[in-house]
Amino acid sequence: MTGDPKKIFVAVGSTRKPKVGAVRDALASIGALLGPGLEIEVVGTEVESGVSHTPISREELMQGARQRAEAVARRAAQYGEPWNYFVGLEGGLDVIHDNGRRRVFLESWAYVSDGTQGFFGRSGSIEVAESIAQEVVDRGTELSIAIDRFAGEVGIRDAQGAWGVLSGNLITRQDSFRVAVTAAFAPFYNARMYRRTAVAR
Repeated sequence: MTGDPKKIFVAVGSTRKPKVGAVRDALASIGALLGPGLEIEVVGTEVESGVSHTPISREELMQGARQRAEAVARRAAQYGEPWNYFVGLEGGLDVIHDNGRRRVFLESWAYVSDGTQGFFGRSGSIEVAESIAQEVVDRGTELSIAIDRFAGEVGIRDAQGAWGVLSGNLITRQDSFRVAVTAAFAPFYNARMYRRTAVAR
């Protein structure tokens, strides 16, 4: 890997504005911890997740995020890109059963790798309306289509996202991915704590 020693390149497996913007927002907070005095450049590149258009389980969300990051790493190796970190982001649903009732939550996941090791991070969750759950989980409608119908708007995925619709714009899609990315980067910018062993009492 070659490149400017004063610059860190972070490649994201998407060109969608909320995803790339989320990585930029996260790095604005943690960048100095990754490399004091270094310039950070975020690059978006479109790759496939290898999972369904709307994952409906935590396992599938994690798999999609990891596979996006791995696809970005392969592209870097293939074309000799000077990228230092590879970020995969995946949003979708997690279906659980609580006291005999189905509950469906919207989640955003991130996977960050330096090419040697990788770690996951997740946003919080927000419970989706049952009408959306029926459309996506039961009928197989893509979440972006279902949320547009639900809200009576077009292109919500590239704006506030389902998060914004469900939270009254108090939490946007970009916000949720920012939290996930910040969490996934933690073992890199706070490595000392991840190497630490438990203190005997």
